[in-house]
Amino acid sequence: MNPKVAVVILNWNGKNLLERFLPSVIEYSMDIAEIIIADNNSSDDSIHFLENKYPDIRLIRNSTNEGFAKGYNTVLKQIEADYYILLNSDIEVTPHWIEGVINFMEKDKSIAACQPKILSYNDKSSFEYAGAAGGFIDKLGYPFCRGRLFQTLENENEQYDDILEIFWATGACLFIRADLFHCVGGFDEDFFAHMEEIDLCWRLKNATYKIYYFPHSAIYHVGGATLDKMSPQKTYLNFRNNLSLIYKNIVKTSLKRVLFKRAILDFIAAISFIFSGGFSHFWAVIRAYMAFYKSMGKIKEKRKHIEQKQVSCIYNKSIVKEYYFNKKKFFFLLNERDFS
Repeated sequence: MNPKVAVVILNWNGKNLLERFLPSVIEYSMDIAEIIIADNNSSDDSIHFLENKYPDIRLIRNSTNEGFAKGYNTVLKQIEADYYILLNSDIEVTPHWIEGVINFMEKDKSIAACQPKILSYNDKSSFEYAGAAGGFIDKLGYPFCRGRLFQTLENENEQYDDILEIFWATGACLFIRADLFHCVGGFDEDFFAHMEEIDLCWRLKNATYKIYYFPHSAIYHVGGATLDKMSPQKTYLNFRNNLSLIYKNIVKTSLKRVLFKRAILDFIAAISFIFSGGFSHFWAVIRAYMAFYKSMGKIKEKRKHIEQKQVSCIYNKSIVKEYYFNKKKFFFLLNERDFS
């Protein structure tokens, strides 16, 4: 029996994106998956558009804008499937983008989640920022991707066409076993948005499951469609959520050392923002630390329910040092032996 697959698109005021990208999802998915639009209380014309243009597509409406994390948690509790594919609304999919990933995951039940190759919609010869060719994390908790280190994006020349175990799979196009999503508690709703998929993948790895990159499926992502990369709010969420996922998931022997070193590096980053991104980004980092320390007691309680382990696919050096001081701007310049 074929597994039941649900493609779930979370929408908030994205009528223009749905008009533009939903047709490709329907064309290349309808025969093998149920397509569901989850609306986060949009105030634009999204609902009217969907009900009139696509009346046969299932629509689930959240009563408020619950963000990415809670928005998906609320909706996925209402969907029966073996696999969820969480798909951003600003993505163009390609033929057979689903079948290969699902067949691959079906062969190994220890694989909890997987992502395809993420290319840029606006420059289809380039990897896209949010996921690229699979996510990793360094010893200090900084996330990065094959094909994207910080703001440096690589051109796609089939250099990352190997199926590979990774540390995290992007939430822009996340294939995940439904039972395991719920088993580990879904997304952390306190994250609201940004890095919740990294936290989820880390918890899955702590539970001894694996995360993979499958390059024979490719999608094209606009990126930054809901919150611009230069937004101070995104800076705030990224720093705050990054600290939270470290505190929750890292092994006890590394916790204090990592948080201490991160405080130093993040303060340097905050100072640099004054000269590059403006005072609002500096203040966003300060607010992130204030929010993190304020919520530390709550995060500590969450930590008690996770069995922290030494997990695979961690880069055992500082990606900040390698990138900025050793000038290693591309993933392939990193030594493979430095990954656990």
